[in-house]
Amino acid sequence: MQIPNHLAIIMDGNGRWAKKRQLPRIAGHRAGVENVRVIVKRCAELEIEALTLFAFSSENWRRPGKEVSLLMDLFSVALEQEIDRLHGNGVRLQVIGDPAAFPSKLQDKIFKAETLTENNDALTLTIAANYGGRWDLVRAFQKLAQNIKDGSLEPEAITEEAVSEQLCLSQLPEPDLFIRSGGEQRISNYLLWQLAYTELYFTDCLWPDFDVEAFDQALASYNRRQRRFGKTGEQIEQENAYGESSQA
Repeated sequence: MQIPNHLAIIMDGNGRWAKKRQLPRIAGHRAGVENVRVIVKRCAELEIEALTLFAFSSENWRRPGKEVSLLMDLFSVALEQEIDRLHGNGVRLQVIGDPAAFPSKLQDKIFKAETLTENNDALTLTIAANYGGRWDLVRAFQKLAQNIKDGSLEPEAITEEAVSEQLCLSQLPEPDLFIRSGGEQRISNYLLWQLAYTELYFTDCLWPDFDVEAFDQALASYNRRQRRFGKTGEQIEQENAYGESSQA
C-alpha cells in the first residue's frame, strides 16, 4: 500500500455527533479529541511523516461565545493531558495560526509543548488553530513585500518557492491526502496554497466515529488514485514501469 507522507484533515461533525445523542455540543468536541488520539496512533503505526489537523479556524470566532470559551478550555486541557504521551512516542507537536487571540495561559502551554517536542522525529503533528489559508498567504506576501522594501529581495525573485518558504508548514512536504469528515465537501479556507495538488477525500462519517477502519478506507481510496501533476496517465505508467525495471 502506498502511504502518504503528509495528511491534512478537517475534523468536522463533532456538534452533529452530540446532537444526534441529545448531548451538548462540547460533548462532541470532547469525543473528537479522544478520536485524535486514535488517528495519531494509526499514523504512527503506518510511519506517516506528518499529520495536520484543522482544530479551530479564524472564522470559528463567530460561534457562540460560550462554545468558543469551552473550546479554548478543551484545547488547554488536551495539551496538558496529551503532551507527555506525544513526547514519549517521539511526536513533534507544532501549532500554526495566529496565537495572539488566545488566552495567555494557553499561549504559554503551546510554547512549552512545542519546545518540549521540537527535536522529536517519529511524526510531526500540526494543529491549525486560529488559522486561515488566506491569512497564511497575506502574511507571506507581507513578509516578501517587507524584504523588497528593505532591498533584500528583487520583485522578480518572488517565485512559487519564495512564497512557499514564507508559509506555515514550509518545512514539511505538501499534503498528499486531504480528508474531511462530516459530509461537507469544501476545504473551508484551509491550506489554500498547500492543497494545490492534494488528493481530496470526503466522507459522511462524523469525526468522533472516524475510526481506524474509516481511516484505512480513506487510504484505500488514495491508493486507487493516479497522481499526475499535469502529466498524462501514460507518462506516469511509463515512469512507474521504468522505476520497477530499474529496481529489478
